[in-house]
Parts: sequence; C-alpha cells; structure tokens
Amino acid sequence: MDKILLTRAGYTALNDELKNLKSVERPAVIAAISDAREHGDLSENAEYHAAREKQSFIEGRVKELEGIIGLAEVIDPAKLSGGVKFGATVKLVDEDTEEEKTYQIVGEPEADLEKGKLNVKSPLARALIGKDEGDSVEVRTPGGEKSYEILEIEYK
Repeated sequence: MDKILLTRAGYTALNDELKNLKSVERPAVIAAISDAREHGDLSENAEYHAAREKQSFIEGRVKELEGIIGLAEVIDPAKLSGGVKFGATVKLVDEDTEEEKTYQIVGEPEADLEKGKLNVKSPLARALIGKDEGDSVEVRTPGGEKSYEILEIEYK
C-alpha cells in the first residue's frame, strides 16, 4: 500500500481524534444503547436506533483512522526549506484579482480549504510543487484557467 503523507500537526490531530473516539465516544454510545434497551420494545425505540447508528459511524471512523495512521508517513515541515514541497505554507496572489491567499500543502486526510489546508493532490498544489518565490503558476480550475504568483514560502 502507498504511504499517506501527513504533517506532524495532521498526524497528531488524527491520533487525538482516534483516542477520543475509543476512550470517550465509544463508551458513551455503548451506555446509550444499554439505556435504550431497558426501555423495552427495540423495534419502535428511536433512542436505540439513533444510538446504533452513531455506534456504526464511530466504528467506521475508528477503522478509517487506524488505516490512515497505520500507513502514515509523517513529514515535519520545520525541517524543510527551499522551493515549494509538501508541508510548505505558500502565500499567493491571484494575478487577475490581486487577492492574496495563504495555503499549507498537506496530506489528503488533513486537507481543509476553509482552514487554508490544501490537499497535496489538488491541481493547485501539484502546480506549486517545485516552484520558488516569484514564480507564476497556471492552474486549470472548474471555473477556468487561473494564474497565481508565489509571494512567500515558509516551512513552520
């Protein structure tokens, strides 16, 4: 299987979520199922069905997180420098609108555009990899071609 790239912060966040699911959420839902069973007929017991559904979600997420963590290759961005690589925090300016944006290039499981975490497999991240400050990149997006200039590259 292929390794899954994660930043140190991403790995820690996923590991913390897994610990919370196993030590807090799982026991809570087991208790909720037990309480719901005591209310009698399970076929019409909404609390029981809701708790079982939540248990199913928790168990699925635990398996998913264990799989990701098992295949994780943790890269510490603070030890890197130079052009754009995995883990870099890149400040860009849209050459059409002059709007500035900052993204950190991260692994797929930790990507979140609203938080400025850009999936390493995204078209923009692939276009940025290997470039340096001052370079322009062309990216094909669903809305058409976009041009960005790299203003700053940081590893933190």
